[in-house]
Amino acid sequence: MDNNITTPNPSLGLLADKTVLITGAGRGIGAAAARLFAREGARLLLAARTESQLKAVTEEVRAAGGTADYAVCDLADAASVRATVERTVELYGRLDGAFNNGATGVPPGPMDQTPETDFDHVYAVNLKGPWLAMSAQVAAIRATAGTGAIVNNSSIGSLRGNPELPAYGAMKRAVNSLTESAAMTYGPEGIRVNAIAPGTTLTEMIRDWDAASPGVIDRLNAATPLRRAADPEEIAQAAAWLLSDRASYVTGTVLPVDGGARA
Repeated sequence: MDNNITTPNPSLGLLADKTVLITGAGRGIGAAAARLFAREGARLLLAARTESQLKAVTEEVRAAGGTADYAVCDLADAASVRATVERTVELYGRLDGAFNNGATGVPPGPMDQTPETDFDHVYAVNLKGPWLAMSAQVAAIRATAGTGAIVNNSSIGSLRGNPELPAYGAMKRAVNSLTESAAMTYGPEGIRVNAIAPGTTLTEMIRDWDAASPGVIDRLNAATPLRRAADPEEIAQAAAWLLSDRASYVTGTVLPVDGGARA
């Protein structure tokens, strides 16, 4: 056996002794990831723009016996992103992994009706944000843990044409490309980079879309073989596995977690 391969201990949590940064951790998939990753043994730095949400999730994790702290972070601001990564290392002395989950939504509609300001905003948060985060995270992993893993949260909407959310889908497809490029660049150092592509998931974002376009969730569920939407924790489970040593030979993949919608 290669001496560089870490054999997981099944008696420990999936992320035992790992320090993980989660963006967009105040609600939805990010908050579910915080609760799950903590149960699996990770030390967490939770990041998002809304401090009240971050504080609530952090307190919930701590009350359940987990280790977590938080930092307010604007993914569209380079200094804020770098400071958040640096804060993780200051608190815990290392960075082993990151779940770049944070994103913003835009009102649904055809491309020619998407305001330029909406396009610019979704670019700054959903594409430039992960680029800034990955760059800082790779540097921190390299300088501390040495090896590690990054998971980006993409979308099933990045894997095909997306006429209802064209700007959102375009940015997520670009995140897939960044993921694959980073996997090729940093793989030789032992830094794995993957993405997940969730299908319909019961988050605030999809509920807002359903409120604006009634029946969207039912329509999406009808096109999904499992005939239901995911709970946010089901998406977080996939991210946890990719961050763990059990996925030690997986890098450069965009993993659909979509109830079979792309089958």
